[in-house]
Amino acid sequence: MGDDTEYLKLSIEDRCVHKSWKARLNGYEEAAKLFSKLDEKSPEFSKYLGLLKKFVTDNNAVAQEKGLDAVLLYLDNAAVAPKTVGEVSTGVITKCLNSARTKTKEKGMEILLMYIELEKGEIVQEELLKGLDHKQPKIVAACLTVLREALHGFGSKILPVKPIVKTLPKQFENRDKNVRVEAKLLTIEIYRWVGAAFKAAIQNVSPVILKELDEEFEKLPGKAAKQTRFLKSQQDLKAKMEEQADAEDDEDEEEEAGAVAADIDPYDLLDPVEILSKIPKDFYENIEAKKWQIRREALEAIQPLTSNPKLEPGDYGDLCRALKKVIGKDTNVMLVAQAGKCLYGLATGLRKKFQPYAGQCIQTILEKFKEKKVSVVTSLRDAIDAMFPSTTLQAIQEDVLTALDSKNPAIKAETSSFLARCFKKSKPANLPKGVLKPLCSSLAKKMDDTLPDVRNAAAEALGTVLRVMGEKPLNAFFADMDKLKVEKIKEASEKVELEVGGKKSKPAEDKKAKAAAEPTKAPSKGPAKGPAKSARPGARPATAGPKGRAGGDGAKRPSTAPSGGRKKGKGADGNEDLTSDPLLTDEEVAEKAEILLPLSVRQPLESSNWKERLAAVEEYTKFVENMEKKDMQVQVMVRVLAKKPGWKENNFQVLKGKFNLMKMIAEKGKVSRRAASFVISGAVDKIGDTKNGSAAGEVLTALAEATNLGWLATEAVGYAFDDQKNPKNQSETLTWLSNAIKEFGFSSISPKFYIPYMKKAFGAVNPAVRVSAVTLMGVMYMYMGAPLRTLFDDEKPALLKQIDTEIEKVQGQSPPKPIRGAAKKSGGGESEGDDDEDDEVDEGAGGSAAMEDLVPRVDIGPKITSQIIEEMADSKWKIRGEALQKVQDILNEAKFITPNLGDLPPALKARLADKNKLLATQTVNICQQIATSMGSNVNKYTKIFAPGMLSLCSDNKASVRNATVTCLKTWVELTGIIPFFEDEIMMSALSTENPYMKIEIYGWLEEVLPKYRSIPNEGVMQCIPSLYSALEDRNADVRKKAQAAVPMFMMHLGYEKMIRMTSKLKPSSKDQVAGILEKQRANVPAKPGKAKKASGEGEEKRKEPETAVSKEPEPKRPKTAPSKMRASSKKGAADEDTGPALIANNGKQKRMKDESDLRTLKWNFQAPRDEHIDQLKDQMQGTFSKAVVTSLFHSDFKHHINAINTFIDCVENNKEAVISNTDLLLRYMTLRFFDTNTTVILKCLEFISALFTMLAAQEYHLTEFEAYSFLPYFIVKVGDSKEPVRRGVRNIMKLITKVYPASKMFSYLMNGLISKNSRQRQECLEELGCLIELYGMNVCQPTPSKALKEIAIQIGDRDSGVRSSALNTLVQAYAIVGNDLYKLVGKLNEKDMSYLEERIKRSAKKPPAKAEKDKKEEKTAKPDQKKGAMPPGWRDQFRNPSAGPKPAQKESKIPREFSLDLDKLGLEQTVSEDMPELVDNEVDDLLNQPVKLPEPKLRPASPSLSRLATSSSASSALDLAISQVASNDITISVQALAQIDEVLKDEEKSKSLYNHVDQLLVVTAIQLRMAYTKYIGDDDRSRENVIKLYRCLIACLMSLFQNSTLAKRVSREVLKDLIHGLITVLLDDRMATEFEDGPQVVRSVNVLVVKVVEKSDHNNIMGALIKLLQDCIAVETVSLKFRELVMKCLWKMVRMLPNIATNMNVDRMLLDLHVFLKTFPSQTWKERGNDTPLRTIKTIIHSLAKILGNKILSHFSLIEDPNESELQAYLQKVLRTGTGRRSSTPKPTSNVSQINGNPVNDSTDKTTAPRVEETQSPRRSGKSIVLAQIFKKISSKENSREGLQELYDFKKKYPDTDVEPYLKQTSEFFRSYIERGLKCIERERDGKTATAEVVSESAEGGDPGSGIAITSSQSSDDLSPSAYRDRLKVLRARSGLDNIGDGKSIGSGLVRPDSAPASIESKPPAISLGTSSTSIPNTAPSSQKTDTNVAELKKRLERIKKQSQT
Repeated sequence: MGDDTEYLKLSIEDRCVHKSWKARLNGYEEAAKLFSKLDEKSPEFSKYLGLLKKFVTDNNAVAQEKGLDAVLLYLDNAAVAPKTVGEVSTGVITKCLNSARTKTKEKGMEILLMYIELEKGEIVQEELLKGLDHKQPKIVAACLTVLREALHGFGSKILPVKPIVKTLPKQFENRDKNVRVEAKLLTIEIYRWVGAAFKAAIQNVSPVILKELDEEFEKLPGKAAKQTRFLKSQQDLKAKMEEQADAEDDEDEEEEAGAVAADIDPYDLLDPVEILSKIPKDFYENIEAKKWQIRREALEAIQPLTSNPKLEPGDYGDLCRALKKVIGKDTNVMLVAQAGKCLYGLATGLRKKFQPYAGQCIQTILEKFKEKKVSVVTSLRDAIDAMFPSTTLQAIQEDVLTALDSKNPAIKAETSSFLARCFKKSKPANLPKGVLKPLCSSLAKKMDDTLPDVRNAAAEALGTVLRVMGEKPLNAFFADMDKLKVEKIKEASEKVELEVGGKKSKPAEDKKAKAAAEPTKAPSKGPAKGPAKSARPGARPATAGPKGRAGGDGAKRPSTAPSGGRKKGKGADGNEDLTSDPLLTDEEVAEKAEILLPLSVRQPLESSNWKERLAAVEEYTKFVENMEKKDMQVQVMVRVLAKKPGWKENNFQVLKGKFNLMKMIAEKGKVSRRAASFVISGAVDKIGDTKNGSAAGEVLTALAEATNLGWLATEAVGYAFDDQKNPKNQSETLTWLSNAIKEFGFSSISPKFYIPYMKKAFGAVNPAVRVSAVTLMGVMYMYMGAPLRTLFDDEKPALLKQIDTEIEKVQGQSPPKPIRGAAKKSGGGESEGDDDEDDEVDEGAGGSAAMEDLVPRVDIGPKITSQIIEEMADSKWKIRGEALQKVQDILNEAKFITPNLGDLPPALKARLADKNKLLATQTVNICQQIATSMGSNVNKYTKIFAPGMLSLCSDNKASVRNATVTCLKTWVELTGIIPFFEDEIMMSALSTENPYMKIEIYGWLEEVLPKYRSIPNEGVMQCIPSLYSALEDRNADVRKKAQAAVPMFMMHLGYEKMIRMTSKLKPSSKDQVAGILEKQRANVPAKPGKAKKASGEGEEKRKEPETAVSKEPEPKRPKTAPSKMRASSKKGAADEDTGPALIANNGKQKRMKDESDLRTLKWNFQAPRDEHIDQLKDQMQGTFSKAVVTSLFHSDFKHHINAINTFIDCVENNKEAVISNTDLLLRYMTLRFFDTNTTVILKCLEFISALFTMLAAQEYHLTEFEAYSFLPYFIVKVGDSKEPVRRGVRNIMKLITKVYPASKMFSYLMNGLISKNSRQRQECLEELGCLIELYGMNVCQPTPSKALKEIAIQIGDRDSGVRSSALNTLVQAYAIVGNDLYKLVGKLNEKDMSYLEERIKRSAKKPPAKAEKDKKEEKTAKPDQKKGAMPPGWRDQFRNPSAGPKPAQKESKIPREFSLDLDKLGLEQTVSEDMPELVDNEVDDLLNQPVKLPEPKLRPASPSLSRLATSSSASSALDLAISQVASNDITISVQALAQIDEVLKDEEKSKSLYNHVDQLLVVTAIQLRMAYTKYIGDDDRSRENVIKLYRCLIACLMSLFQNSTLAKRVSREVLKDLIHGLITVLLDDRMATEFEDGPQVVRSVNVLVVKVVEKSDHNNIMGALIKLLQDCIAVETVSLKFRELVMKCLWKMVRMLPNIATNMNVDRMLLDLHVFLKTFPSQTWKERGNDTPLRTIKTIIHSLAKILGNKILSHFSLIEDPNESELQAYLQKVLRTGTGRRSSTPKPTSNVSQINGNPVNDSTDKTTAPRVEETQSPRRSGKSIVLAQIFKKISSKENSREGLQELYDFKKKYPDTDVEPYLKQTSEFFRSYIERGLKCIERERDGKTATAEVVSESAEGGDPGSGIAITSSQSSDDLSPSAYRDRLKVLRARSGLDNIGDGKSIGSGLVRPDSAPASIESKPPAISLGTSSTSIPNTAPSSQKTDTNVAELKKRLERIKKQSQT
């Protein structure tokens, strides 16, 4: 039982994915409980984002049902729920909708509907439509059901029906009956929403089904479909619809149904059909054929194509021209009719897309109306009607007027009828006067036509105009027309049925019916005491005035009151209208009052005793104080308070109590306008009262704050002046309004309503009313400005004087800041910036914008007569001037004009170009006056006047230019600048060459452009070429003005876009313009509007604490605000988040796992998307405080800075939390890198610097998860345009390598070279150079060759900085690899190579391993002056990640009296840090003292070593250690090797190297190569350190290859490089000649090579050796010894083949052998002197054939063409001749024994390696050929010594051969050289006994064997001191004296690199490489020794022997 409940210990999410269904069931239940408790924004929900799909797709039915319950709760409560819609919807459709369990199916459907409710309907619909293609009919039927339910609930607007309609025909043909039934039900539901428009989309359904559907459609009710289920964002709409459900009647429903049906066009439900490609190829040829039958066939061929209801847009020009030609010119009327049908089809199918072809087609059809045949006319009529919707009357006006004036009556009649039909389809806005006037004039003339058809058609057209536009446009024509004709037109008007809305003149009986119907809507119960629906919207209740009446208020309004002033509808602040609070009857009020209020309150209020009423009011007040807002029914409470005596209370105390109570209700409850309407009249009646006037005013203020000032003020002022006559109340009401405007602002005030009442007040008899009106005038003036004053110019002078005096008081004052109403609700008082913006809004709301409706305007169109127009075009300038003066007089007289200018604009446009400059100036002034008089409506004339006004800026006279600029400023103030940049107006003006125009326009733009926040970029960009041209203009003033305008253009386009546009300039111009742009970049002004607001907010919020959420300051509380508001504000402040900014947790591992499992988005993007930002924000929720998260993602950058400052503090004070959230912090920094704010970026860099410094101190290493999401974006910033940013990035680069491997950092920097930013490439190259200098060539990734090739490519870059940096980097590499650099960089072009060679030549860097002379010269060489005076290694002190700054050298304590003056000699002064003190001892005493064996001591492990061995994150630490192996600093390299050796010895820790083996061996091979190429020949490095490095490398490799698992992981290429390096060390003569311990190293390498061959993967080592042998043969400079050793390794493998052949990849081995033979075929070896490599390869083949037999022929799968392969031929030959036959190849057994280190079996073999001649068959080449090759080698500088040795061997073998003939052919000097060389070789070979003896003794002492022994060429003397020293060392080793080396080795581990110096005697004779010990003894530098004489050495030797015997 315990096992069954074990899952209860798991977390909920783990239980939800458990393999046991019971565990999952429990997990789902617990998750459901959790979901119901969590807050919607809880981060816990994010954990389940990837699990919900498993909830719905659970295989267990019971668990699945519980999972569905949990998902429903998740969707209902989680804010992140919409993110799961895709995968969950798919799971529900495939796993739930086909379930046999009804509840599972229902819950699955509910989940899909919930997603739609969460506004993911598009995705759900897409998944459901995919489900319709499922193979299971159950799922298809269920998907149709869900679609139907969704459409039924949400409606067609939320769930588009078009995608569904396309799938219906297929479902009707489904074999499953349920699918067909559901498809039918869905179709009916669609029809319910769409209506009849839907029928056209399902015509392709079978007739039977279509008939059934039609029958079902007829059964549907006529009511409109209503939305019953709402989106999450539509909850307000849901509540409103529920409240209005009872109030809506059937008539409204029918109207709504019509509206809904009209919303969907059947055209939109259709798919377009492409027909252009289907037109017959010979159509255009046949349509012009002479035979009409051919033309008919052509038309018949395309008619079916054009009849498609919807056509794909395309180029139909040719087709339309062909059809138009048939209509216009074809004599066969049948074809004309058929062409008309085709055009009808095209126009119908294309609709608006037919517009390009409509004009000419309509012209042709109008002319063709002369045809008499009805069929033709009908066809043409249909075609022209179909074309009209694609065009406008303006476009076809000329063609129509021409047709109306035609002499053919048929054309006139049809054209008039066509116009009538066009008018029916037009709205009043589409019939401007300029179009309507000439058409109506022509139609009016047709009323006098002699033919009745023409007259009737004209009457119909005019009647339609009358119905659409009303009588006003036709009055001018009716005046000159007979009454009979006018009546005929009106009769026609009454018969017209418009297709769109117009000004319908309804019959009188309709008006009467409406008037009679209105009273019936009033409540019928009880007296009309409450407000009823009246003719005037928003009428007050009957209790409002003394003469209570229902609906009678409107009749008493004066004519001066506007009809729409107190209209019904929403207020400015969104408060509800009167219908939101239904009117209650008196009985309903009484019933609710009994429930709501106690009897002790209700009954005394109606008492006749005032004291009882007073007590009731006081008790009522206390009762309200204790009520909650939700319990207050304001309308009931107000109407109880207003009951008789109500507001007419005679006792002032009771009345004051009522007002105070009403004020409390207004402040505390939710007051509707309905409720407020019961109070307004009472308050206005008492506002003039001496005792209670102030209380009444306060009640009005409270009601205005609860509802809306605009609405309440109209009601109060209207009642004060219309329904009551008390002047005191009128005066106080106006005074109250003045104060209210100051407190609430002007945004909700409609000035138009108050102007008539103000004028009425100005004419009042009572002076107090006049004074109050003047005060109100002053207050409104502050908001509206000067235009308000013009509305009262007709008042009396005395009154105007008072008004002007009041205006002077407020002149220049800014409107006060609103403190009530909307300002308070939106958080008024946030900041000064907000207040300013609110003021601007107020001004805009009631200022100039409102003036458009306030002033009476005059239509001057009729006054602009044709005579004036003709005079303006007269040739005499005086007459033109008089005409202009007439126009000016008309404008002066009118003051304010309508937009109608008649024919004046074209005439004025012509005068702007008048040659007479006085008239041109006068015309400009008229244009300015028109703009002032017309207002913003002048915008429609901008495109007419703007080009002419701009052209006047080019005038020579300054007066003309000044007048033009003034006019332009006026126009721009009214129309904005945007129209001037449209239609290429501004571009054309700036393109002129006139300097005056450029000066004036650029100066004007400099002033105007900064005022606008946004201008369409297209128009501005068109002006940029002209701007760039002006920057280089010859005129200095033009250049000056253009440069001043540059920042203004840059404000709208941006610097980057303008820089990109310079690419089209010439190179010289580009540089100059780019310089100007860079210079002016700092002068770009800030955009107005929101930028100002943000700045204001920033100033206010700068004072807030860093970690606090931005809190809005508490606004000034108005007097009427309740006292509890302040307490609540304090409580909110107390709840402020005060927790830590960061919390330490273990969430990083989970985030890494989620990303690797693809549960979260990868942090990889070009620019951050919203999904990435939201994800990061969600991940921060659990570990970052809410205040910090708010600040991090705030719109104000100052909040970002505050948050980053918080992080900087956390780096010092909360390190653990910072480390646990490093990934999130770095990712957030990457987001900020995309900002353009330099301050934020610099702050980010400051934090990153502090972060990495702390991480390095904590020895933390960045993970790949953290690095890849940060470094790519960080490296981009190294190319920033600002130097402070680049400097910060460079400083951080120094820190990164302390926490992240340099080799991996190298890869990211290499990726940075791809950037287009030259600065970034330059900086990356410099950083690469630093890394190469510090870490050597091993840091180059992926390989040094590939990396250097990429760097070398940058030499050819266009940017000089990039080129220089690339060259410097390559010079750093040259200092390490020398001339090999040229091989690594590959082939360069001649120019780049010359650059590289020159830079290397001029640099201070020298190649490695130079001669001693070069070293001395290098020390005295001066560095390149161009590279600066810094020393070559100056970067080390800044960039070395592992070794800090070198300690200062200690002052020597040795007396300086006899020291050299190094400074004067020009030498460096070096002082040894550890100078030993000299001890004065006698030599005899030392010799007589017994030798004491040193005690072995253990040195404690270094801190870094122990840290690596115990670190839990060994993998990241190994990356760093491996990268340090190949460091240029030997100490660092040895230390890293010691650390790795510790890991190799630990079986557990060594597993961490599993994926790092190749990486380790690569850097080891590189360091090995550096040791024998650079370090050995470098005098700056001690030889002891070099030997120490060799030993550490060998020991580490030995440990690695003793681990069989790791050894098998080494790849083939790495093995090849490693073997190459090891053999090179074996053959290095310097090891034996220059190093005392060199032979020991050689023997150790020998053993290591054997280990590598034996332990490595046999496939890889075999392939590596074959490839290495192939490379050796390809390179002629490779020595024969190198080849021989490679072949010996191969012979070792041949010997192993019988045991390993079964595990070998024979196919791969045969491929390698095939490649070898293909590269070096057998026939080519005849020309070579030595064919041993070929014979070795054939031995391998022979051995394989022997082992595998004929099976080997089946292993040629990897060889492309085996038949052509020499390998196959040889194998077949071997198999035919028998594999047991003796091979002619050399015996591998005698040589393999050398590899194994065993004695040689063949006693005749005296040499350690086979000679060339011993293995060469004389038959294969003659002696002469051999001698020729030998002499050729001798003459070669590289192979001279090898050739001499071969000549010596040749003479020994063939003593009879005469070589004199060859010597005679050479010079005397060459002969003497050969003779001396042969004698030297003879002496060397005769004097080897001493060395051989030492080697033999070493072997006896336990040395593993010499292995691949290399004979030293060093000659020695038997009596030399070195021989005795060697023997002494051997004896000391046997005695154990040198076994541990001064007792300072560390167990069996590696020696610490910083060991103290030891004497030479402390070194062991060999390196033990057995399994028991892999240690490397102490190899610290030893002190210098002087050679002793032979006698002393003999004495010491004898003494040691005696002591050992005793």
